Amino acid sequence: MAKVLMYTTAICPYCVSAKRLLAAKGVEVDEIRVDRQPHLRQKMMADSGRHTVPQIWIGERHVGGFTDLWTLDKRGELDALLAG
Repeated sequence: MAKVLMYTTAICPYCVSAKRLLAAKGVEVDEIRVDRQPHLRQKMMADSGRHTVPQIWIGERHVGGFTDLWTLDKRGELDALLAG
């Protein structure tokens, strides 16, 4: 299974939704809380080109936010991506 990295904050409903979707698929997420480690938000923004959370990587691929993750799932592409 591919490694999943997600930048989040505690009060982000989209972060919660993304974690729930991935948990339902049996995926463990490596989470970086940018509200606890604000210096890592700069890295997230540099790597993703975005400033909102969540920002999700599956393996080396930047997926984007929750809506992007959900869209991949609805298209039937998420499971293959997670399989690595």
